[in-house]
Amino acid sequence: MQVFHVATAADWEEAQRTGAYTTSTRGRTLEQEGFIHAARREQVPGVYQRYYADLAEPMVLLTIDTDRLDVPWREDPVGEDTYPHLYGPLHPRAVVAAQPFGANGSGDSFTSMFVSEMVWRIGLALVAMVLAGLGSVLLGLTGWAQGPLVGALAGLAVGVVVFVVVLRRRR
Repeated sequence: MQVFHVATAADWEEAQRTGAYTTSTRGRTLEQEGFIHAARREQVPGVYQRYYADLAEPMVLLTIDTDRLDVPWREDPVGEDTYPHLYGPLHPRAVVAAQPFGANGSGDSFTSMFVSEMVWRIGLALVAMVLAGLGSVLLGLTGWAQGPLVGALAGLAVGVVVFVVVLRRRR
């Protein structure tokens, strides 16, 4: 599962240097609060508006993979809703993306992140298809009856490996 945390760029840079993110929310540390505030995707704009909208400094949206956390986390009731909370320092390896967050906290930054990710994935899928076609043509030229099928499968396998490697390195 992915949860999100709005952070100042300075706090995130410090966490990358020290190996631990310990800001609970604006002006509050993990030690003071007892946990690090997080949010589900649909909660992020509201969190930004409530706590960060008046800040002039650069902001980032941290995407946290809960499977990579080495501290406990849970959804706690807050008013009539629940919010995810991390009960310990956030290690940077659990953050799968740190995207600049729009100055107005609007969904535009999510749209641009989505479009960017889709362009990457579509491009990589096209590479896989081209490799499958190339493999089919090359082995088809051998005259072997199963050559086109085997070539297409081999090319597709290489394409899928390229797809996976590139996506993992982008994280």
